[in-house]
Amino acid sequence: MSTDHLNVEFKLHPVPECIKSRNPAPHVSSIEQYKEIYEESIKNPTEFWGKLANELITWNTPFQTVLSGGFEHGDVTWFREGQLNASYNCVDRHALKNPDKVAIIYEADEPGQDRKITYGELLRDVCRFANVLKAHGVKKGDTVAIYMPMVPEAVVAFLACARLGAIHSVVFAGFSSDSLRNRILDASSRFVITADEGCRGGKIINTKKIVDEALLGCPDVERVFVFRRTGSSSVPFSSPRDVWWHEEVEKQRPHCPPEIVNAEDPLFILYTSGSTGKPKGLLHTTAGYLLGAATTLKYVFDYHEGDIYGCMADIGWITGHTYIIYGPLAIGGTTVLFESTPVYPSPSRYWEVVAKHKITQFYTAPTAIRLLRKFGREHVDPHDLSSLRVIGSVGEPINPEAWEWYNEVVGRNVCSVVDTYWQTETGSIIVTPLPGCTSTKPGSATFPFFGIDVAILNPESGEEITSTEAEGVLAIRRPWPSMARTVYNDHNRYLDTYLRPYKGYYFSGDGVGRDCDGYYWIRGRVDDVINVSGHRLSTAEIESALIMHSATAEAAAIGVASELKGQCVHAFVTLKPNCEGTDVKDLVLQVSKNIGSFAKPEKVYIVNDLPKTRSGKIMRRVLRKIVDGQTDSLGDLTTLADPKIVNTLIENVKKS
Repeated sequence: MSTDHLNVEFKLHPVPECIKSRNPAPHVSSIEQYKEIYEESIKNPTEFWGKLANELITWNTPFQTVLSGGFEHGDVTWFREGQLNASYNCVDRHALKNPDKVAIIYEADEPGQDRKITYGELLRDVCRFANVLKAHGVKKGDTVAIYMPMVPEAVVAFLACARLGAIHSVVFAGFSSDSLRNRILDASSRFVITADEGCRGGKIINTKKIVDEALLGCPDVERVFVFRRTGSSSVPFSSPRDVWWHEEVEKQRPHCPPEIVNAEDPLFILYTSGSTGKPKGLLHTTAGYLLGAATTLKYVFDYHEGDIYGCMADIGWITGHTYIIYGPLAIGGTTVLFESTPVYPSPSRYWEVVAKHKITQFYTAPTAIRLLRKFGREHVDPHDLSSLRVIGSVGEPINPEAWEWYNEVVGRNVCSVVDTYWQTETGSIIVTPLPGCTSTKPGSATFPFFGIDVAILNPESGEEITSTEAEGVLAIRRPWPSMARTVYNDHNRYLDTYLRPYKGYYFSGDGVGRDCDGYYWIRGRVDDVINVSGHRLSTAEIESALIMHSATAEAAAIGVASELKGQCVHAFVTLKPNCEGTDVKDLVLQVSKNIGSFAKPEKVYIVNDLPKTRSGKIMRRVLRKIVDGQTDSLGDLTTLADPKIVNTLIENVKKS
């Protein structure tokens, strides 16, 4: 595979002097120190992770074995004799030490409505709500669905479940009722935690109504706990199934002993799109996940006592789980919970929040960075961003132009920029710069994090490419603590997706390049998954939604490069007989209804046929090349059942 494009010159950004010379010093202060620690973590992984586990986690029962099992059978276990509680690690131990320290800064949708929650307050709130759950029958091992807006009570819900040893299954509150229903059913959740309504960008979201629509097909749900966010009188309420959060917590005392669980007991299920169209419920376990979250939060963001950490993600995604809740709270930090959008009520909102709360680490998606860049630096420059020390990006590869703007305009050329790479499956960051030691190249995730043994494989042969410069698929040679252990109720799918494609390796599903300096460049998905603003969507999932429209005969979805979103969805649809007058807007609405508005296609092409092989497989690569204008490099078309369809499709796309 050619590596010529890896020789493109990119400006090397050294570690800013003010970062290297600050007091306290960065946790890793030179590239030599990084290499020494990294090499030790690969050479002696059990010693490395065992030491960190004892430093960063409080154990009820100590572990004896650091790692057992492996990739062959998917039986990886970390710290198997150890016992602990995640809620205790994130709340109690810090509340006992310093109850008045601020744990959460809540920045509400409307400016000026922020509030601060101390560790002491958080402990009392978590205990009360854990007692509510317990009183209604929630016990260790139960799965609890959470469909909540970005409010502190959502954090309380996470931690209350963890306190009881219950498994939370959080569903992003932008998903439709159909998507929510599918996830409730798949996880066998008998309990749902939600809110009356949500507030985002000055708009009201009918959260409870969406839940009620979902529950029409979920007969096993016994109880719905409803937090009052807006207090609207028009919110549907079905007693005795539904109970009000505020009424229930008033009945409970602020003390609830944590349930002690095994290190490998499940902490949560989180769904991500799969290439089959059926979302995968990835299961993360307690100790390994918590260790990965705490370790990366400390080192990747160089977190020190007194810092204010601001991750702008949503709790419904893995970034919110790891870097709003579990990572910051596990190390006793202060975390910002942001309910609004980057542009409400103006494109200055992020920077107003940074200045007001003196945020020291700021973490957001390339989509948001590209959006704010379009509005111009006049929305950034008036604000005091001098508290910032580390600025990060997450969710998709960041283009060099956006990286440079972020560094210069937001970071004032004095911040460390950490372009992080990881996945729902990895649980925590796996390729990243470290603020005190890594010289950065715009668009490169740079080097592997400690304990992550990265390999580049030839996608066809599966053989490792050992040359410094390489291009292939990204794989990992050995287990790490925060990796997902299985797909809920479908371990064979887990093995088929991650551990069987290349024997002896974890397969990330992403393409990667390594340049002459050893820097890694993430290329994006090599399977049929589209990354829209950091949200992973399978083509099959979008196609299934389109086919549910009564006029659709067949559908094919592809990802197309988007300056704003990274990728956007384009869909090709063939219609059933006598449905020629179908409005494209109705097809777009169908996707919004079934998945969520963030998944709706940017363009829908109505076509007579799709490029298919003789066996009926749709050749999406042909569609991608047509839309990208690469019609002179369509590749081998001899396997198409009807090669003539290609010219027709080219004309269709040109006309639109």
